[in-house]
Amino acid sequence: MTINDRIFGILILVVAVAYGWTATQFPEPFGGSEAVDSGTFPIVIAVVMALSSLYLIVRPDPDNHWPATRTALELLLAVVVLIAYTLLLQPLGFILATLLAIGTLCWRMGAPPLRAYIVGAVSGVVVYLLFTLALGLALPTGVLDVLEGL
Repeated sequence: MTINDRIFGILILVVAVAYGWTATQFPEPFGGSEAVDSGTFPIVIAVVMALSSLYLIVRPDPDNHWPATRTALELLLAVVVLIAYTLLLQPLGFILATLLAIGTLCWRMGAPPLRAYIVGAVSGVVVYLLFTLALGLALPTGVLDVLEGL
């Protein structure tokens, strides 16, 4: 239904603008302004959200239907995994939380469990190294912080 997509698009646009505005309110990092700081990634997400919502408003899907029960349960599981990811990010650390989240989502999308969790592990390590070494942004290490002392 086109009206539902447009309403959803407007709501997401409002959230994107609020999210982007909040990201611009972060305090300037110690030592002055940098090219990449704590507000850069949230602003990129806000821009992508805004563009996606504008697409929904301008070109809604005319024949969208509610998913079947199994698909709806898979979508609900994906939401639960992402909520658990945000809750486990600090205590477990970025690499382990990402391993669990991406591995579970890949597995639910049809990948064999071993391959799914290998993809999760590789993704967690690569993104962690990209953020910490290339961009100089700190990500939580969680339980792996204990291994640094060894």
